[in-house]
Amino acid sequence: MFLERLKLLNSQFEEVEKKLSDSSAVSNQEEYKELTKQYSYLRPLTEKYIQYLKLLSDIKDTEELKKSEDNEIKEMAFSEHNDLIEKQRKMESEIKILLIPPDSNENKNIIVEIRAGTGGDEASLFVGDLYRMYTRFAERNGWKYEVLDSNPTGLGGYKEIVFEINGDRVWRYFKFERGAHRVQRIPATEASGRVHTSAATVAVLPEAEEVDVEIKMEDLRIDTYRASGAGGQHVNKTDSAIRITHLPTGLVVACQDERSQIKNRAKAFKVLRAKLYEQKVLEYERQLSSERKQQVGSGDRSEKIRTYNFPQNRITDHRIGYSVYNITEVMDGDLSELVNKLIEADVESRVCSSYSKLKENNI
Repeated sequence: MFLERLKLLNSQFEEVEKKLSDSSAVSNQEEYKELTKQYSYLRPLTEKYIQYLKLLSDIKDTEELKKSEDNEIKEMAFSEHNDLIEKQRKMESEIKILLIPPDSNENKNIIVEIRAGTGGDEASLFVGDLYRMYTRFAERNGWKYEVLDSNPTGLGGYKEIVFEINGDRVWRYFKFERGAHRVQRIPATEASGRVHTSAATVAVLPEAEEVDVEIKMEDLRIDTYRASGAGGQHVNKTDSAIRITHLPTGLVVACQDERSQIKNRAKAFKVLRAKLYEQKVLEYERQLSSERKQQVGSGDRSEKIRTYNFPQNRITDHRIGYSVYNITEVMDGDLSELVNKLIEADVESRVCSSYSKLKENNI
């Protein structure tokens, strides 16, 4: 079945290639765009299919040589056969990953929004801890980050903080952070030594370009006001903070971190554009709800995805049932093990989804 599917996909690639070679293909831009997308997806699969056929042929040859009466040839054949079988296993894994349609957000930068949930001051402190964890993770990978907006508390935490991260494949590594994060520990503000449970929610938005989302100025209400920080201290004494309300959707974004109204306005538009793009994507994904249930997480902020248990030095990701016991290192930005496990689980679920689609289409 695996080979038959690859054979049919190869035929599909040849058909797409033939259509693209036709000079009339460019006359219909929408169709041409779709064909080039199919071409980009199918070409690596076709190349692997050719390599896979060659590998199967080599395996068949070694199986014949294993029957040789020459002991030296037979021994070499057994050794080579084992190596080829291992190579086949690895190549099949590579092909399964290639079968997954590319993520449209793969090359986008991201905007991360962390908000305090239940837990009062401790929840605000946890927001600060998550912000530090993510920015340390970004630094480890050579990514750049910048705060777009924040609402700090007097204890060193945040009621909310919004920041962007720019770099290669940041969406791939951060998209699994969407949801509710729960922390269990003795707060710094707790005198009796009792363990508290608090929470924060994380949203990860792919940064949208102007071509992704159209924003009409007549759909906006833009207000300016005086920025203020923790304890009521004024960041500045001019009306530099910006609040933008998108009237058709009711979405509201604000930015006050910059002293310049122009800079705050630009950052607020960036966040608004990302949120509108997210709504657009989620609306499309709701149509694929049955497929979404098979994937690692829906990205809904109400979904509890992870617990940080400090007394037990344990972090558990509830979506994949996986725990690590190095909470200090993770909170210092060493997210690699957790993230890689989530990527593996996501790849596996998306492979299953791709196979289901192929089966539905008799491919």
